[in-house]
Amino acid sequence: METILFNIENGVGYITLNRPEKYNSYNREMALAFQKYLDVCRDDDAVRAVCITGAGKGFCSGQDLADAVKPTPEQLEVIVREQYNAAIVRIRQLEKPVIAAVNGVAAGAGANIALACDIVIAAESASFIQAFSKIGLIPDSGGTYFLPRLVGMQRAAALMMTADKVMAADAVAMGMIYKCIPDTAFASEYRKLAESLAAMPTKGLGLTKRLLNASMNNTLEQQLTYEKQLQMEAGATHDFAEGVAAFLEKRKPVFMGK
Repeated sequence: METILFNIENGVGYITLNRPEKYNSYNREMALAFQKYLDVCRDDDAVRAVCITGAGKGFCSGQDLADAVKPTPEQLEVIVREQYNAAIVRIRQLEKPVIAAVNGVAAGAGANIALACDIVIAAESASFIQAFSKIGLIPDSGGTYFLPRLVGMQRAAALMMTADKVMAADAVAMGMIYKCIPDTAFASEYRKLAESLAAMPTKGLGLTKRLLNASMNNTLEQQLTYEKQLQMEAGATHDFAEGVAAFLEKRKPVFMGK
C-alpha cells in the first residue's frame, strides 16, 4: 500500500498520509514519499495550493516507534535530519499556500508538521499532543520554534512538558490553529479553502510567505525594507495587473498564478 496518496484537483495538490491502521505514524518510506510530493507541488505550475491531510481517523501520530526500536543517538540524528527537518524546510520554502487539514489526532512530530504549515484547520474531534516527554525525548520538527511563537512561551512549555491533549476548539482559542470545523462539514470545508487559495494570485501569496518567514528574525527596519523590495516584485506580476484591471472594470479577477 502506498504510504502517501497524491492527486491534483482544481489547482490543489492533495498529499494524504496513508497508514490509517497506524494513525499515519511516520516511517522512513512515508517520510521520503512525503518529501517527494512536496517537491512535485513546488515544481508543478498546475499546483497553486497544497493540502496535507491524513487517511482514516488520524492526521499523524508521529514517529512509528516500531520503525526505530531503541535507536542510538546517532540513528536519532539521522531520523530527525533526513525524515523530519528536510520536510519542515520544504514546507516553509514552498512558495505556495500549504494547508494542514487535521482530520484526527496530531501527536508528536505529526502535530509539529501541521504547525509548520501556513494555515491549520482541524475537525472538531481532532486533537494536538506534544507527546515527546512521554518517552523522554524533546519536541522536534520545528515544534520549539513554531509553538512558542503561536501560543507564547509559558503555554508552549507547559504543553511540551506535560504532554496535555489540546482539542481543536481549544487550539483555536489559544491561537495555535486557524479554524475548527464540525466533523460532518470538515472534508468539504478544507477543500473549499484549498480551492479558494489555489484561485488567488499565487506569486503574491508566495512572496507573503517569504516575508512571514523573514519576520521571525528580522528587526522592524529590516522587515520594512524587505516589504518594499518584495512589493516591487509583486507589482511586476501578471496577477497584479489583472487585479487592478478587474477592480477598475468592476468584474471578478481571473488570476493565473503568474
